[in-house]
Amino acid sequence: MVFLKIIFRKMIVALSALVACSQAGFIGGGHGGLGYGIAAAPLAAYPKYEFNYGVADGHTGDHKSQHEVRDGDVVKGSYSVAEPDGTLRTVHYTADDHNGFNAVVSRSGHAVHPQVITKSVAVAPVAVSLGHGGLVEMDMQGDDVTEME
Repeated sequence: MVFLKIIFRKMIVALSALVACSQAGFIGGGHGGLGYGIAAAPLAAYPKYEFNYGVADGHTGDHKSQHEVRDGDVVKGSYSVAEPDGTLRTVHYTADDHNGFNAVVSRSGHAVHPQVITKSVAVAPVAVSLGHGGLVEMDMQGDDVTEME
C-alpha cells in the first residue's frame, strides 16, 4: 500500500512538470528588445495645434466660446462665458516656460439683477395627535392650544 502511494506521488510530480513544460513559450520576437521589431516614434515631437468651439443654446441660455493656439511651449487663447446676470466675461490667457500662466479677465455689458417679489403666507391652525387620545389644535406661533373632540 505504501508502495502505491509513492508511485502515485511520483506520477503527480511528473504530470505537473509535463503541464508546466507544455505551457512554456518562446520569449522574444519584438516584444521588448530581445529580438526584431520596429523602432518607436520619438516621444518629444514638436507640439503645435489650434482649436476653437462655441455654444449658443437659446433654450438653456448657455452661451460660451473658446479659442486656443499652441506653438511649441507657448500657449495663447481666450474664452468667453455669458454670466447669469447678463454680462459677458472674457478671459485672454498666455502660458510659457518663462512667464508661467497669465490671464486678463474683462467683463462687458450691464448686469441685470432680478427683482425679488415676496408674498405673505397665511398661517392656518394645525391639528396634532396626542397618541391614543383626542386631537389638539394649535396655531403656528404656539400661543393658542384648544382640545378638539
